[in-house]
Amino acid sequence: MSEQNGVKPSVAVYPGTFDPITMGHVDIVERALDLFDKVIVAVAVNASKSPLFSLDERIKMIEDTLKDYSRIEVHSVSGLLVQFAQEHKAKAIIRGLRAVSDFDYEFQLALMNRKLNREVDSVFLMPSFRWIFISSSIIKEAVQNGGDVSDMVPFNVYEMLTEKFSAAL
Repeated sequence: MSEQNGVKPSVAVYPGTFDPITMGHVDIVERALDLFDKVIVAVAVNASKSPLFSLDERIKMIEDTLKDYSRIEVHSVSGLLVQFAQEHKAKAIIRGLRAVSDFDYEFQLALMNRKLNREVDSVFLMPSFRWIFISSSIIKEAVQNGGDVSDMVPFNVYEMLTEKFSAAL
């Protein structure tokens, strides 16, 4: 996006492990696109987690899911998120909140990010009520135990989940 009439396009980063991306994540991306000119989905390389899907698989799932949105980019991120945001000229970090229990952790992260870089704000968005109970962990557990999550994840993700868990059996 180019600058028009001296106004710079607004960019936000939506970080997460996205293992896998859910309809709740998609809902947050759509809400963020209502607020920002561009959203960068930043797929975390998190050494403290053991994701079901590889980084490449997660990026592919997200790119396939969001391919119809021209104002979205998907990148991997490791290291400090605020540094990544600064490098991509983002002014905001999008964080999804599902429940009050999410707030304490997210509030601490936002304060630390603000301390590290005062130029980047945290923006908290809640998914639609329909998706508020969904998490990637709950999705994986349900599929692993034979549950039908086909309406809670994009179709391409559902196929990959089913394939991954059927191979494990």
